[in-house]
Amino acid sequence: MPKKDLTKTTPDAHDEMSQHPDNPALHTGMESGEIPAEVILGQAGENEKTPALHTGFEEGVDEPGTADLSPEGGQKSPALHTGIESQETQAAGPSLQTGEQENTPISHTGIETAPQQEKKTRRRKTNSQSGESDKKLDQSNESDQTQSQSGTGGKKPVNPAPARRRRRQNIERVLSIDDERTVETREDRLRNDLIDLAESKKGKRILSGTVQGVERSADNPNLSFAVIYHGEIKVIIPAEEMVKPPEDLRNLTLGEVMHYLINKRLGAEVDYIIKGVDPKSGIAAASRLEAMALKRRKYYFGTDRDGSNLIYEGLSAEARVVSVIRAGIFIDLFGLETYIPQVELSYQRLIDAAAHFQPGQRVLVKIIRLDRSDRDNIRVSASVKQAGENPYEKALRKYIPGNRYVGTVSLVDTNGVFVSLEGGVDCLCTYPPRGRPPRGASVTVRIIGVDHNKNRIWGSITHMSTAR
Repeated sequence: MPKKDLTKTTPDAHDEMSQHPDNPALHTGMESGEIPAEVILGQAGENEKTPALHTGFEEGVDEPGTADLSPEGGQKSPALHTGIESQETQAAGPSLQTGEQENTPISHTGIETAPQQEKKTRRRKTNSQSGESDKKLDQSNESDQTQSQSGTGGKKPVNPAPARRRRRQNIERVLSIDDERTVETREDRLRNDLIDLAESKKGKRILSGTVQGVERSADNPNLSFAVIYHGEIKVIIPAEEMVKPPEDLRNLTLGEVMHYLINKRLGAEVDYIIKGVDPKSGIAAASRLEAMALKRRKYYFGTDRDGSNLIYEGLSAEARVVSVIRAGIFIDLFGLETYIPQVELSYQRLIDAAAHFQPGQRVLVKIIRLDRSDRDNIRVSASVKQAGENPYEKALRKYIPGNRYVGTVSLVDTNGVFVSLEGGVDCLCTYPPRGRPPRGASVTVRIIGVDHNKNRIWGSITHMSTAR
């Protein structure tokens, strides 16, 4: 029987496989149904006892796609496992596969000899373990695709969606002392903060915080924001929702004036109501003016059980210092900002109010005058020094005219030199002959006179030592 030259058919089969790399039926040649089973089994059905002919690699022969059919045994082609097999079996007939099957070992292609099979076995053993595992994995995937294709009538199977991997959640276990844990974790605090903001937004609950920063918009420098942190959530208050603009801008733009007013309130304790929350970014928007309006309505127009006003003239109340300038301070008195001049801050003479007060401080004030006839424009006057005890009533009894006492220079102006004595009283002295002493200098004062009705004391400086 003449032998076919397999080297001529090998390049054609290889080109066909290269054009159809995704056809899984070409790896086995039997699952897709394109090659009749009678061709592989020998059309007469005499080959039923030879399982090697069904797959070609169950009897220790190399895996599909690694058959060596060239005379030298050095060329491999994945197409030769099935394509050549079907052509040779059809051309040679059943006798090629079954005629001499009892005495001659037949390879999975039906034409390979025993030496070629031994060569492939040795070559297979020298392959790395990782390469074999990858081939077996590819083989199992291809067989699954072929079976699914044959079951669907030759249609290309649809790959199932990959199963989602369960993400491991890093949940820290906390061992509590009692039955219920009392210490809050970071997640507990964040959840509570979000609940506070949601309650403020929906129920108009007033929250309080400290102004910790002032920011300007990158797109529009005229827009300024006050920054408050409620836990880990950043709360921003626009300038128009933070303070009311003054009537006189002093030849400045509104944006510059509003930015200045917010900067003067850095460190101040203010009230606000949440207008919107973005939990993903951790930012919330709020309004201070709305919170102040709710507080004014409650305290200036609210009454107690007896029907009396909650706020009235002569009442001492606690107030927040929100801004400080040299000449006085601005306070937040239950939702109403009012100015207290320097003369009403202390019984002593002050040069700079910023040296004694700062934003965020709470002070006790006494309401001197109150006008609430206009609900939209409430006017109030308050005093810090009148809320406390007048030191002159007791201190003036300590000093006897004609005696000398030690004090510190607190102020020098056109009226003379004011010396601060023990007890919080200032003694007005004339200019000493040796020159005006600097502020803070330690001096000795001889008391000349005391007026208990007007709470005044005066004297002269007899000795002076400059502060180093």
